Order: sequence, then structure tokens, then C-alpha cells
Amino acid sequence: MADRLRGATSPYLLQHADNPVDWWPWSDEAFAAAAERGVPVLLSVGYSACHWCHVMAHESFENEQTAAIMNEHLVCIKVDREERPDVDSVYMTATQAMTGQGGWPMTVFMTPDRDPFFCGTYFPRAQFEHLVLAVARAWHEDRARVSAQAGQIAAALAERTSPGSGGPAAGAGAAGAAAAGAAGAGAATDPASRLSAACDSAATTLAREFDASRGGFGGAPKFPPSMVLEFLLRHSERVTGPAAQQALAMAEVTAGAMARGGIYDQLAGGFARYSVDAGWVVPHFEKMLYDNALLARVYAHLWRRTGSALARRVAEETCDWLMAELRTPEGGFAAALDADSDGSEGAFYVWTPAELTAALGADDGGYAAGLFGVTEAGTFEHGASVLQLRVDPADSARLARVRAGLRMARAERIRPGRDDKVVAAWNGLAIAALADCGLLFNRPDFIAAATAAAQLLITVHLSAGRIARTSRDGRASTAPGVLEDYGCVAAGLIALAGAAGPEGAAGPAAPGAARWLAVAGQLLDTALTRFSAGTGGFYDTADDSEQLIYRPAEAADGPSPSGTFAVADALLSFSALTGSSRHRDAAIAALAPVADLASRFPRAAGSGLATAEAVLSGPVEIAIAGPLTARRAELHRVALMKAPPGAVIAVGDGVGEPIPLLAGKGAVDGGPAAYVCRNFSCQAPVTEPEQLRAALSLPG
Repeated sequence: MADRLRGATSPYLLQHADNPVDWWPWSDEAFAAAAERGVPVLLSVGYSACHWCHVMAHESFENEQTAAIMNEHLVCIKVDREERPDVDSVYMTATQAMTGQGGWPMTVFMTPDRDPFFCGTYFPRAQFEHLVLAVARAWHEDRARVSAQAGQIAAALAERTSPGSGGPAAGAGAAGAAAAGAAGAGAATDPASRLSAACDSAATTLAREFDASRGGFGGAPKFPPSMVLEFLLRHSERVTGPAAQQALAMAEVTAGAMARGGIYDQLAGGFARYSVDAGWVVPHFEKMLYDNALLARVYAHLWRRTGSALARRVAEETCDWLMAELRTPEGGFAAALDADSDGSEGAFYVWTPAELTAALGADDGGYAAGLFGVTEAGTFEHGASVLQLRVDPADSARLARVRAGLRMARAERIRPGRDDKVVAAWNGLAIAALADCGLLFNRPDFIAAATAAAQLLITVHLSAGRIARTSRDGRASTAPGVLEDYGCVAAGLIALAGAAGPEGAAGPAAPGAARWLAVAGQLLDTALTRFSAGTGGFYDTADDSEQLIYRPAEAADGPSPSGTFAVADALLSFSALTGSSRHRDAAIAALAPVADLASRFPRAAGSGLATAEAVLSGPVEIAIAGPLTARRAELHRVALMKAPPGAVIAVGDGVGEPIPLLAGKGAVDGGPAAYVCRNFSCQAPVTEPEQLRAALSLPG
């Protein structure tokens, strides 16, 4: 049997390299082999941290009998959805359209021409064996009919998923159905009015869906609504009165409920992927880089907005967790931690009262059980409980001692596996989060980590303005970057370019700030030239990428920002720093789908709505120039704390500045000064912190 997966850069593919299944990676050669043998193709898509992917692998793909059936009747292809999101998107749309639901592992039977004809997700071994045999029988007895139906399915998907077509087929969920058809919505109004109406409509809809008692939106399962929370925080700063109070309350209640529930690791920080219940008690235990990067930034912005001590603690702990658990030797951030360890899901994280006593002694063990909600009945399986911290104890020193003792005891357990591939887009999100948190919390170690990750992306992933989707052990994969990689990395580099923290912390503008901005510009140029749909929208793949059965174009957010909205955010920030009206116009055009999504399914447009709020606020451009003094640090601190949503800040000495926003803006009477600008037009400079506060409180 060929050993085709052994050289993969994906840990998920490497997990299957020793299977008795004769796996192929996604390749032209695999489909050619299927055509030569005259058999259909099985596409199996999953990812390293996926619990049910592991279950199906153990039950079926590691079973000699099942593998023999697969090898006889199929050419079998294994794909890491995180490495090839384009392949995953196309066939997940097919799966959702045919079955009304989706998930991973994704199981797709297709022709050698790549047209799908039967889709599903997880199948138990006996059912899966029967399915393979039934597919083989149908293929050999009536191949012409099967192929014809598959071709019709592929054609229908291509028609209904092109930009401006209205989005994927029914069954792909409201997020998909609403994604692409809004380019003309509100065409009779100016962009600002249209975006303002969309944001107001989204806030109203979210208020109807809000779970006031438990936080979040809708029922179980509940995913952390990071991008929606960012939108609500920004919306609460732009609007006034009850609308502002309502938006802020939804963000505060949800953030507080998640931080105190089992979805948050109460011992070491970091969020699990989602809660299986409506109260954030029992999580699906895998931890994803993108979730934690997005949430760290949200909690930092919540602290900035409200001064919440809980929000600050969670933001810093989440960044600390990123650095402790996901950093790779090359300076990047790994994709995920598995849900499973020691043969079962959640084993690393859950506790019984007896285990608490064994770790801490009877006195502290009983105290910890009461504090963290650990009971004999348990909240999870086999009488174990997921730790929650519903209230802060009066004795903070004892809490710290108990947490430290439980961390030490937990360190003796078998740890979850780590998917250590570096995903470009998700590292871009981490760079932005660490840069923001480093500035706000006076943590130069966060900014240093963001800088190292950015350096890895530039040296390993980037070549001639094109970015590789993933790398591992410092070696880039052959998977090309998709739109979200360009948008998220550009946005992260722009955030890092502004990482000029208070003096005594991160110091003045970091060396290479202009370089980060220049690379971001290169990535955005590639996005505009290679991914543009010609209507202001974007495809998710480049015009010279592999041609799938259709070219995906999904504007709606998934668990991370959509490529379209990520690029819009980066374009807007880049325009504010450089004065480029071309990039601003492109950002506003890319936000066209927000109007339709806001009225139909705003939870799928959180990142676009957050960027829309930045447009409506200007965005504000703040230049702080002059000699490095305590007053310049104070001006910078005021800008960080008081700037409206989506503001960009640049700091320099005012001499030979390479960042356009700083050009021509120097010291006043030999001392530092702050310049507040909107839409490339600046107010007179101010030199005192109180003057800057007043300038930032003025309407745009």
C-alpha cells in the first residue's frame, strides 16, 4: 500500500498515515486513479481536534475489514478542512444542501470528475460498510444515471453560490442563504445610511434572540459569539440612550456568563469551542486558536469600555494561555488542542470531589468543590464535573492557591493532543489580539509574541505577495492561502504596526512598524487583484487557484471572520493609516452583504457589522507625534482608552515618519502633540491629555 500521507504538513493527515485504508491526499492524481479504475471517490474531511473524526477513524478507518471494503470499491481521499477550507466549503455546501445539516467528519461520495452524489457526516462502522457496498453497487449497475445526477447537483451548486446569486442552496443554513445577495440592497441610499440602518436592524434582531438569563443567543448548543460581541460593544459606543444600554448589556451578560461557565478553563484560561448546553456549563472540549484570539480581543475591549476586572483577567489569561499552550518553536501559534485525552473527551479538564480532595487535602478540596460547582452527581459523564466559577470568592489568595494546586495536579494527567500546524489566518487573528492586549494591559511580552508570529508568517508563508495557508515545523504547505488568510494576516500586521505602547512598557513605535504596514498593503493588493468578483465582492479563492466544481464565495461569517469581511476590515484600517481612498472605497463595497445579513441572520455578520461601525465612526485616525516623553505616553494612553470603535493610532517622533498618517505631523512648541482626523481631514493638534479626551468625544 502506498504511503502517500507520510510527508504531509497536516497533523490530521499524519494521524491517518498508518491506517489500512489506502488514503490519497487531495490531488489530480487521486481522481485520475479513480477514472482509470472506474470507481467512485470517497472524500473524508475532518480536522485534528474533532472528537467524532477520531471516533470514525477508530471504528472504521483503523479496521482491517472496513478498510478492505473501501480499498476495493473506492479511491479514498483524506482532507484536513483547516488546510483546505476551499475544498471543505464546496463539499460542505453540497452536504448541507442534500441532507439539511453538516458537520465533521464529512463523508462525500463523488465521481472521478469531482461531482458529489451522496453526502453525510459520521457513520457507525456497520452502517458505513453497508453504505460503501451500496454505493459501489449503484455505481456499477447504473453509472450513467449516478454521474448525470452528480453533474446536475454540481451545476446547481455553482449557479446558486456565485457572488450575487443569493448564496448557497437551502439547507446550508440561514448564514449561507443570506450571504451573497445583498450587493444591491439599499442602493437608493448612501453607504453610511445603509450601514447605519443595517447596524440598527442587527441590534434589534439580536435583542429578540438574546438569552437574558444565561447570555448568548438562541438555545443549545451555544458557540462563543465573539464577532457579535465586538459589534455590540462598538454599537454601544456609537448610539445613545436605551439602544446603547441594551447593546452593552447583551455584551456584558454574555461575556460574564461564558467567563464563569465551564466553557472557560477556570484553572489556566482559554475557551473551548462551544457549550453543548444553553448555560455554558459543559463544553465540547477542543480549544481553537481562532476562538481564543477573537475572544481575548473582545474581553480587552470590554474592559476598555467598562473597566470590568473580570474582563481584564479573562483577556490576559487567554493571551497567557495562547502563549503557554499554542506557541510553536518557530514563533507561530498552533491550530488547536484536541477534545480528547487518555481515550475520552474532556478527561484532562473534569473533576470529582474525591479528586479535588486528593489534590488539595480535605479542607481546600471541600472549599474547591463548593467554589467550582463540583458535586457527587456531577455535571459531565461518570459523576465528574466541569469547573465553573459563578462568583468571585472574598478570599482571592485562597482562590489563587487552590487554582495553582489543581494546575499542578492536572499537569500529571495525559494532556490533549495538539494540532501544531500554523494556519495563516488564525495567526493573523492572534497577532491582532496580542498587539491590542499588549498595548492596553502594558504587556510587552504579548507584543513580542505577536512580532515573532508576524515574522514567521513573512519568512515562511509569504512569497511574492502570495501567502501559504499553513506551515508546520517551519515548512510551508502547498495549500494556497484563501481570502481569509489575506484579510486576517493583513489586519493583524496593521494592528502590530500600531503597537507603540506606553513608555516603560512596549516603548515607542516598534522597529519594523512600517514594514508590517507595507506587507499588509501587498496582501491587500493581492486580494483586490486575485480574489475580486468585479462587483465589489470577493471570491474565497484566487483566480489562479485550483478549479473546483465551483468557485466558493461566502460572505457570511463562520466561527471566524469570513474572508470578505476580514478583507473589508483590513482595507478600512489600511486606508486610515495611509490616506488611500481606493482602499476605503473597496472596504465599503465589500460590506454590501451586511445589509441583507443584518436583517435575516445578524449572527452570521458580526465581523462585517463591527467594521460597519468603524466606517460610521470615521474611522477615527489618531497621530501622536513628538519626542518620547511622559506626556506623549499619556496622550497615547488617552487615545487607546477613549478612541471610538475601529480607530487607528500611530505614534512617532515626527521626523522622517514612514507611516503616512504621521507624515507632516510633528511636535508643537517642541513637545508632543495629538492629531485627530476623520476621513483624511484633521483637527488642529492638541497637546494636553484633557484636550485629546475632548477632541475624541466630539461627533464625527
